[in-house]
Amino acid sequence: MARILFSLILSLFLAAPLLAQEAENIDRSITGGAQTLEDILARQKGTVVDDEFRRDATGDPDSAAGIAAQLGTLGGASDPELWRAMRYGSVDIAVSSGGDAARVLMQDSGMKWLAFREGPLASKGAYLLIGTLVALMLFYMMRGRISIDGEKSGRTVTRFKSIERFAHWLMAGSFILLGLTGLISLFGRKVLIPAFGHEAFSTLAIASKWIHNNISWAFMIGLAMVFFMWVLHNLPSRTDLKWIAQGGGILSDGKHPPAKKFNAGQKVIFWSVILLGSSISLSGLSLLFPFELPMFAKTFAILNQTGLPQLLGYGELSTVLSPHEEMQFAQMWHAVVAFVLMAIILAHIYIGSIGMEGAYDAMSTGEVDEAWAHQHHRLWLDDIRKAEGSDAEGHGTPAE
Repeated sequence: MARILFSLILSLFLAAPLLAQEAENIDRSITGGAQTLEDILARQKGTVVDDEFRRDATGDPDSAAGIAAQLGTLGGASDPELWRAMRYGSVDIAVSSGGDAARVLMQDSGMKWLAFREGPLASKGAYLLIGTLVALMLFYMMRGRISIDGEKSGRTVTRFKSIERFAHWLMAGSFILLGLTGLISLFGRKVLIPAFGHEAFSTLAIASKWIHNNISWAFMIGLAMVFFMWVLHNLPSRTDLKWIAQGGGILSDGKHPPAKKFNAGQKVIFWSVILLGSSISLSGLSLLFPFELPMFAKTFAILNQTGLPQLLGYGELSTVLSPHEEMQFAQMWHAVVAFVLMAIILAHIYIGSIGMEGAYDAMSTGEVDEAWAHQHHRLWLDDIRKAEGSDAEGHGTPAE
């Protein structure tokens, strides 16, 4: 009993300083910039740590100017303060080459980027792609393939010209390669190395990096071609509202609403590809030319002016970023947007292949059956027939 009582008293005695420290606000200046117990506990909980005092506590070299020359000391700055200045990027460093990036000797946010890349980015990105595939499988099991109503007419109409199909497949093929090589880079260490070994993965990683860097130009060219060829056909119109109200006739076996060359669903795909693809391209260019195309500090400044980050609870976004932080934000944004676009493209591939009868013909041969065109793009088919009728009348041939 005496031992238990002694242990209890000793525990209370050891805990008393901790309780006292939690009960009062400690002056951070007495630590000389070192971490306090609150800092350590906050880091363990994953909450925000106020490091403003430590960030600025990098010493004052002028305070020992009188003896600095003869004794060769650091002046008024100690070794810990020098390392702290390196950590927060405030130390004055001269480099012979490399520019601003070479002046960054230590980078405080590097571990946060690595933790995000190997944690939420990889796991949630995988869940998004797998969840999309599962949802498409379930939809196919419940809805089945969307078939052409009635019999095929046996007559075809040109849906896409050869130049349009070339631009589409240039963009689509390059995006598939970019997606696969990007996934290899992200999941290689955790998935491929345990399965195939370091040596095999090294060869695969080098090839993937070369393909990713060079095929990216094909994607950007295809993206630009598709935009200029189809942008006018993808502007919103009143017919889109009716298509959306009826769910495009996809969710049921009911009558398909009339649509022009592109229906509302295809317009969503088009603008998703254009906007997200452009964003991926811009961040990709920043990664292709490291430290030469910073864009996030300026973007954060614009967002701060809108008040959106503050409204969402993020406060003022930092507008002073090191070159390495710019690259890390570019890599994170590049990957996040790519995951979202990959999920959208999976749905597009499903509809354009096994999900809808006759849809693949539009991008393989460019010709679609008139029955399919009448069912899914009636207004566009009517315009084609009117144009053909006008041409026939102009040549003295009666229109059918």
